[in-house]
Amino acid sequence: MHKEVTSSTGETHHTLILSSWQRCRQFGLEHHSEPELQRLGSHEQQQRQHQYRELLNTTDHEVLPFYENILANSQCSVLLTDPRGRVLKRWGDGRFIGRERRAFFNEGVSWREQHAGTNAIGTVLACGQPVQVLRDEHFLKANRFMIGSAAPLFDSQRALIGVLDISSDAYLQHAHALGLVRLMAQSVENRLIFNAFQPEHFILIFNSNIDTLDSQWAGVLVFNEQGRIIAANRRAELLLGLELEMVDIAQLFDCRLAELMQQPELQPMPLLTRSQHRMYGLVKRPPPGVAPVNPHQSTDKTAGERIDLNTISLGDADMDLCIQQAERIIEKDIPILIHGETGTGKEVFVKALHQASSRCDQPLVAVNCAAIPAELVESELFGYEKGAFTGASQKGAIGLIRKAHRGILFLDEIGDMPLKAQARLLRVLQERLVTPLGSTQAYPVDIKIISATNRSLRTEVQQHRFRQDLYYRVSGLNIELPPLRHRSDKRALIRRIHSLHGGPAPQAPLPECILGLFEQHPWPGNIRQLSSVLQIALAMADGDVIQERHLPADFFADLGIKPTSTNPTHRLDCAPPVVCDTDAHVDIQALTVTVYHQRQGNISQAARQLGISRNTLYKRLKQAGLR
Repeated sequence: MHKEVTSSTGETHHTLILSSWQRCRQFGLEHHSEPELQRLGSHEQQQRQHQYRELLNTTDHEVLPFYENILANSQCSVLLTDPRGRVLKRWGDGRFIGRERRAFFNEGVSWREQHAGTNAIGTVLACGQPVQVLRDEHFLKANRFMIGSAAPLFDSQRALIGVLDISSDAYLQHAHALGLVRLMAQSVENRLIFNAFQPEHFILIFNSNIDTLDSQWAGVLVFNEQGRIIAANRRAELLLGLELEMVDIAQLFDCRLAELMQQPELQPMPLLTRSQHRMYGLVKRPPPGVAPVNPHQSTDKTAGERIDLNTISLGDADMDLCIQQAERIIEKDIPILIHGETGTGKEVFVKALHQASSRCDQPLVAVNCAAIPAELVESELFGYEKGAFTGASQKGAIGLIRKAHRGILFLDEIGDMPLKAQARLLRVLQERLVTPLGSTQAYPVDIKIISATNRSLRTEVQQHRFRQDLYYRVSGLNIELPPLRHRSDKRALIRRIHSLHGGPAPQAPLPECILGLFEQHPWPGNIRQLSSVLQIALAMADGDVIQERHLPADFFADLGIKPTSTNPTHRLDCAPPVVCDTDAHVDIQALTVTVYHQRQGNISQAARQLGISRNTLYKRLKQAGLR
């Protein structure tokens, strides 16, 4: 029997497997179903290899060599995948894999649950934590020849960048394999941080024991000359009990910044956390003459703005199908036409596609055809020579199509483009040449065309408002983005947008009663409306837990109910902070532990709900043996 272990999110191993099996049934899988061999083409796989080359090199050359002796004594295969579960590379002994299953371990093959059922890689992607799947715990009988142990890989900004997996036929002990893959994953994460930030920044390596400062389980903090933390590994957050985003290092330890910066390199020093816990640390300093990089000009800004397919894939089957179809077409000379109601996230979808394509280093030029006055559409799109028309700039203009050269041109609301501009656009798409207004010079362009509309272009063609020949030029692959009210991943999407609008400071999670209201809401304005409601609520709450009173009136109008204050029959009370009275007849320690687990170990949120200081909470947790 598998030892029942409680995960970092409070779920037992049994619960994780059960949840995965339920998802598999929702995907339409049955135990006797065959795994789906979802494989990238050679060109797409080369693009993935290039995109994740740093992760590949770090794993292959800087981490795996340290574990070769351990792995060599067992028949096991090590897989590294991208954030969507596609194999980037395989190492090790694959003799335990039968001939009929070997193709599933090749580069480019997907191990997501919808393709392969419950398995270590796919289930890690679904739950975001290390998982071990024993033989009979695989949903598909075809995969029950192996045991899989996998751990997620996160970058310095805690964004998922891949999964590391060890698969075997049980010659490697279960606990050994899971512990080993977690250790290897932590090693990869640490090396990525060192490679990204050395030697331009200060790095503090710390742990609770001086003898473990050189282990993979040490905390790692990267900070600049001003003491601002710009990166951290997950172990650092665990040791300090904090979410380390945009805080100063002086807020964490009872010492001055100057002491840390002047500490002799690699000489251990005692540290006392603000919660009075003893730690030991080593400081690595930038060499003389090396100027620290401004994080707002590099890593932090990029990480904060990055939108990729993993960001928008949250578990809805229709949305995932859209992603899979678009991924297969994005590298081909086939246009994409996206349909969807207003506010469904068409532009975000295109940004994610751009990031996943080989054109990611080239421009993405978005044009809202409905927002440009009809008389200016041609000059904006195709450009013009100086003096081409009254009011034209004396310098002329290159035009948006030429600005998208070698990149992607996104024509949003293409159904609103005037017929005259449609004719010119058709010629550009046919000839791949742009002639600016007032010029006889034609300029070649290499562009990928993606269009979007919230209306039926077929109907527009029938009513002679859209050219039929242009319609067939822009509608190679038609994709229908689901409205928010029909999405099965609504709860995950709500939480994602809430966290995006919450800013760098940790936000209290949305209470169940608010999530319940959000899930019931019809959202006629789709994701755009959801985003607006959350921004208003966060502003009104001003750092507190969002309650009904923080939601705008039109939110309740769409639900057909009145706000709680005027309609008590619809009362949905959110749990208020728990105020602990030492004279009350309650078990304070038990209550503290319960709230701590409910808040998934988040010290700030647990202390706020209990109505006590963080230091008091630390003391109680220490008394309960949790710190």
